Amino acid sequence: MAHPDATRAWVADVVRSGLQPRSELRDHVVAAIAADHPELPADATADAWIAAAEAAWREDAATWPAVTDHDRLERAFALLEEKDVVVLQGVADHWVARDELARRVPRPAGIAWFTPTDVWHAIDAGMLEVNLWHGTTANVAPGDALLDDALAAFAAAGLDAHFDEGRIEVAARWQRRPDEPA
Repeated sequence: MAHPDATRAWVADVVRSGLQPRSELRDHVVAAIAADHPELPADATADAWIAAAEAAWREDAATWPAVTDHDRLERAFALLEEKDVVVLQGVADHWVARDELARRVPRPAGIAWFTPTDVWHAIDAGMLEVNLWHGTTANVAPGDALLDDALAAFAAAGLDAHFDEGRIEVAARWQRRPDEPA
């Protein structure tokens, strides 16, 4: 069983990620609280923890610069899409990316994707790990033009990024604004 403080910190990351509509987020949080903290009233606790996380997020966001790392990430993702690279934000796993590639005819040049856990790491530690595959699902490797294009897109958006152990590590805080739709 998770400690309530750990679950509450997770709730804050889930809220700040902005990856889910509020109704889905609440259902997800209620289920986690019910499973990990059966001694707590799941609905009321979820509502209280979500409200506190949203308030803290809004307070933090008020201090952010006019252009955040999240804005830069969105710019880099747009540049990747101009290079025929599909970008999937906050997807469950590699199967989602594989299925997205299989669905597209013709296949795109590549696909970049990352999970909610990757986003939570960018919220807490300021680094987003992005997977990048060719349209065939083959991983990129040093020397690939597709990898060079991706690294150039991050650089053009003002973000430091490098390839390490099969993923692109982007020095970026996930500072998505509270009012951006999921």
